[in-house]
Amino acid sequence: MEYTTLGSTGTTVSKICLGCMSFGSGQDWMLDEEEGRELLEQAIDLGINFFDTANVYSAGESEAILGDVLADYDRDEFVVASKVRFPGANDHRNAEGLSRKTIEQELEASLDRLGLDTLDLYQIHRWDYDTPIETTMRALDDAVRRGQVRHLGASSMWAHQFLEARRVSEREGLAPFETMQNLYHLAYREEEREMFPVCRKYDVATMPWSPLGAGYLARPHEEFRTTTRADHEVENAGVPYHEFPASEAINERVGELADDRGVTMAQIALAWQFENDNTTAPIVGTSSVKHLEEAVEALEISLSDSDVEYLEEPYEPVPVYGHD
Repeated sequence: MEYTTLGSTGTTVSKICLGCMSFGSGQDWMLDEEEGRELLEQAIDLGINFFDTANVYSAGESEAILGDVLADYDRDEFVVASKVRFPGANDHRNAEGLSRKTIEQELEASLDRLGLDTLDLYQIHRWDYDTPIETTMRALDDAVRRGQVRHLGASSMWAHQFLEARRVSEREGLAPFETMQNLYHLAYREEEREMFPVCRKYDVATMPWSPLGAGYLARPHEEFRTTTRADHEVENAGVPYHEFPASEAINERVGELADDRGVTMAQIALAWQFENDNTTAPIVGTSSVKHLEEAVEALEISLSDSDVEYLEEPYEPVPVYGHD
């Protein structure tokens, strides 16, 4: 395993953040408690110390499974991140959004499920258009001052929104967002235009979600919808990567390099992330121990400048996706 610094937090994290959305009973492809434990224990054995979950993942089951496993280890070894914005275990009128009430009650619930007194990283799981950002930032800052949260982060949004939140924090003397969890992979690179330059300016760590494009970069494009997970992403989440004009060419080039190196397509797509200056630690979600091991092995793959140029060359601008 390789490690890096999580932006201005100064925290040391593995270069792979294990995404925990696959734990629980929300979908057929998800892992139950026993299967989730097996995957998490293997991740720990492989040196992964960074885990990302959310109150909304299987209505809190993901947090509970992660918390139960980490309770068997030295808690101080790990960096745990969770999120708030959408309903967790309880779905009522104040169970979602970024109001003070929602943040405080959902944070308490997340800490309880995770078995923690303090969360290392608490992120807003998208922008809330109904709550003033000043209200949200003050509630989050209070959580930091109470010792319930160490650092704050945000996820996919417009760069001007992220800057507005930073300005509020600076003006009011509040804890700022120090991480950005945004969508970024070879077939979707719109974040390079505005968000990544902003992150570099403020030393904000970046944690791309879906670094394999919901599996689109893990197999030949004509096979994309042959898995239950991919079919779910297209039908329910509206994943558009397979429809972008240049996607097939990018997918084919990933396949060519994978064949040349004798590795998997997913490993080439992840190697591109690991060597990318825009990326601190991609969030790798999987329901397979084998795929997890392959992701770690991808850290050993070195791409030349010409390899990177070959992979990136077909890309064309596409509609912004993932902010809602």
